[in-house]
Amino acid sequence: MDRPRFRASFLHPRFWLLWLGLGLLWLLVQLPYRVQLVLGRMVGAIMYRGARSRRHIARRNLQLCFPELSDVRREALLKENFASTGIALFEMAMSWWWPRARLQRLAHIEGLEHLQRAQADGQGVILMALHFTTLEIGAALLGQRHTIDGMYREHKNALFDFIQRRGRERHNLDASAIEREDVRAMLKALRAGRAIWYAPDQDYGRKQSLFVPWFGINAATVTATTKFARLGRAQVVPYTQVRLADGSGYRMVIHAPLADFPGESEEADCRRINEWIEDAVRQHPEQYLWAHRRFKTRPEGEPNLYRKLPKKPLSL
Repeated sequence: MDRPRFRASFLHPRFWLLWLGLGLLWLLVQLPYRVQLVLGRMVGAIMYRGARSRRHIARRNLQLCFPELSDVRREALLKENFASTGIALFEMAMSWWWPRARLQRLAHIEGLEHLQRAQADGQGVILMALHFTTLEIGAALLGQRHTIDGMYREHKNALFDFIQRRGRERHNLDASAIEREDVRAMLKALRAGRAIWYAPDQDYGRKQSLFVPWFGINAATVTATTKFARLGRAQVVPYTQVRLADGSGYRMVIHAPLADFPGESEEADCRRINEWIEDAVRQHPEQYLWAHRRFKTRPEGEPNLYRKLPKKPLSL
């Protein structure tokens, strides 16, 4: 895709409110990092109270995935998850606007040699990431150390799309944004020895998925990881990033490539991927994106796992 360009239409009055919000966010992220962590937790608390539908989805996911926890412990985990989501707003802005040197001080990277070795061998890499709330800043910090192409879906708001792409691509000046549906471009990049950020941990529907267990529940799991690895002749390299509890930044781990992948079948590969993802999520469940309806698509004959919320009564 071409680099994002500023357009005169972005000055139209319909964008003024967004400009105001972005300007306020830019000012806030000039504050010290630890202050932003506190502000993010405050935003998360507001979201917990106000985002009723998302709170319902996240709470239901935690009930399904952690039935062994008491209601009190799950609710505490839910509140901590919303705090992490609130912090993610500031992390997004930091990754877009902080000076590179200031941002880099937060990075604690392990396993970079796995990407460097693949690059030296001219082999493509599927950087298998997860939807942690630290996704945005994790990609930015890693992008400062190694070129990463990314799967991309255009935002409906043209101005926000411009700001987002410009913020992301400043860390990867020679990287490419690949449309999520452009399989041909992705395979071409992998065969050229590129590393591509890819997250297979969400529900993308029945068409390209198999039902395999995730936290003990049959979940629609995309088979694309296997197809991309085989057709792109690429390694699958798991990648995790988490926010450190001591406020010193982020631990990013590039794990060893999956051995003997693809395996004997797409189902076996999907099971292997889901087991790996589940283990990673269990280590930091408060930082995972539980507000996504991971079990939305169900096997034939199985009921919907997300009951609709009753409408709030109108107050007189």
